[in-house]
Amino acid sequence: MTPEQMQDGILHGNAAVQRRAMAKAITLLESSRADHREQADGLLTALLPHTGKAFRLGISGVPGVGKSTFIEALGLYLIGKGLRVAVLAIDPSSSVSGGSILGDKTRMEHLSMRMEAYIRPSPSSGTLGGVAEKTREAMLVCEAAGYDVVIIETVGVGQSEIAVHGMADMFCLLQLPNAGDDLQAIKKGVMELADLVVINKADIDAKAAMRAQAQITSSLRLLGMHGNPDHATHGALWQPRVIQISALLGNGVDDFWAAVSSFRDMQTANGRLQLRREKQSLAWMWERIDFGLKQAFRQHPQVKAMLPVLQDDVAAGRIAASTAARNLLLAQMQ
Repeated sequence: MTPEQMQDGILHGNAAVQRRAMAKAITLLESSRADHREQADGLLTALLPHTGKAFRLGISGVPGVGKSTFIEALGLYLIGKGLRVAVLAIDPSSSVSGGSILGDKTRMEHLSMRMEAYIRPSPSSGTLGGVAEKTREAMLVCEAAGYDVVIIETVGVGQSEIAVHGMADMFCLLQLPNAGDDLQAIKKGVMELADLVVINKADIDAKAAMRAQAQITSSLRLLGMHGNPDHATHGALWQPRVIQISALLGNGVDDFWAAVSSFRDMQTANGRLQLRREKQSLAWMWERIDFGLKQAFRQHPQVKAMLPVLQDDVAAGRIAASTAARNLLLAQMQ
């Protein structure tokens, strides 16, 4: 399938043709070959005028919190409301073999059978931050195809892995009851960026879920009182909320979507949603520049000639790593 056929399939094809064109397009975007990269850039530029209408929802949380189960319950709920849902699920890649299981889709057994839903698992391929390198581009493909909600499910993340916040309109953090004490709840990082915190598996221990909700609510208030108000992530009108759900039983999904809808309406009305997207686009540009510069550095003839010797010297302790790095940078500049 050519890029032109992919574009036509995504924009004008029937359901089956569109899904195939989307899969081919995302595979092309994820390719590292130079000729594929050029074709992908052209395809993305052609699709760009048709993007921007979907609501981008980032879902993060620790491994085992129930992200996939929650997304399936949410997806089925949204389809019941007449919406089309795209899910970009990121699976961790092995640091040993380099492979990925790509198993998140298997947990969404019912959602994956619905024609109103599109689920794409992708490997993280060593990219830090809980998302894949080309997740933003895949998101634009889903938007061009006319999906109303694009959900980005991160790998199981820790406190510092917040890349999904830089590509979503709303960042939701899933937590477990009995996940930690008050100090854990006020640590900087992922918690202070969350627009909505969800206590999942609340049906297992109702008292623990209530305690966790109270602790996190108080800690979010504390985080909101400090720092520069001009740099606030959420804006003065929106205060991050904490809700309880049971994704397995389907309880609380309607409350979750009501909170999301309230956030979307408020941020759209005050212009912060558009401002957030503009900042994200600029950050994305600089991220790709950083990646391109690193790639160009590795391919520089003089760097490639010096690298094996300097690597041996650093490994053997004959030269400091910082000195070797500086010599390689000077070689590339000269």
